[in-house]
Amino acid sequence: MRLSDFDFDLPERLIATRPARPRSAARLLVAHGPAVADPITDAHVHDLPAFLRPGDLLVLNDTRVIPARLSGTRTRESDTGPATARIEVTLLEPAPGGRWRALAKPLRKLREAEVIRFDEALSARVDSIADGALLLDFDAAGEAFDTALAQVGAMPLPPYIAALRPPDEQDRTDYQTVWAERPGAVAAPTASLHFDDALLARLAAMGVQTTRVTLHVGAGTFLPVKTDDITQHRMHAERGIVTPQAAAAINAARTEGRRVIPVGTTALRLIESAADQDGIARPYDGMTDIFIRPGYRFRVTDGLMTNFHLPKSTLMMLVSALMGVERVRAIYSHAVNENYRFFSYGDASLLLPEETC
Repeated sequence: MRLSDFDFDLPERLIATRPARPRSAARLLVAHGPAVADPITDAHVHDLPAFLRPGDLLVLNDTRVIPARLSGTRTRESDTGPATARIEVTLLEPAPGGRWRALAKPLRKLREAEVIRFDEALSARVDSIADGALLLDFDAAGEAFDTALAQVGAMPLPPYIAALRPPDEQDRTDYQTVWAERPGAVAAPTASLHFDDALLARLAAMGVQTTRVTLHVGAGTFLPVKTDDITQHRMHAERGIVTPQAAAAINAARTEGRRVIPVGTTALRLIESAADQDGIARPYDGMTDIFIRPGYRFRVTDGLMTNFHLPKSTLMMLVSALMGVERVRAIYSHAVNENYRFFSYGDASLLLPEETC
């Protein structure tokens, strides 16, 4: 298939720059399988219990977004005295030895071995520069690094939001799930942002089960597809963990005929990576670069709750693999016509491809 098969027109006014309040007040588009006469239903996230069944297993990503945007200064000695430059850094992923891969603007103002000072609490030495990225060696590690980063960092809003407004203190809450636990992501698992404690309690009371996995979402999730032949696209790799307990919960649901519904494409990609060809989920701890596109045979996924994605993105390809290309075109046309809000702070969809009633 070609990249143009996953394009659509999106008015800029539909790009959400703030989330709905309360979280579960966001709109929810529910799309069922082809046997349903009216395959698209308009609802709200707080209506989710009406579309789930007792025994359904929701798979939640418990990664925690770190404040990965940093602003600092580089000082360099010159013939006329110290010369300083303002440097903006975005952390990408941890590297061996406690270092971090990062992007910097302007990169041309940095050399290897120079120090970027972000605050009295934190600075970093440029260990190396390659392929447009830095390897940074910070002067703090472990809890001390986490504490300093919380003081001086800002939340790494997606480029399409950051282009419209800067991050602020409210984003530290808004751009984090209520169950976030394991620090390491530089982008949020955004479908999960719609859940609040009240909704989780209602789901539990009706018998919907949950299990948690961890996929640390990287900045690569925003990289565009640059090849017209989508099979030539190379996915970014991200670290994921499926515990023995989570694998057992998924396998039990499948054995008992209960639906496995990941919340977010990150959770979906991870559990599909952890499953074998027979649909048995295995404990998993490693990197995944799985690329799910039309033609993929899903191993453990029965449905998906997800936000509305960028045109020509790998996530559009993923939902098209789940629902069918033509069905996704109809879903997105409906969403645009009905003024659903798009992307990370936008509205949600519940996709149930095999649902017949």
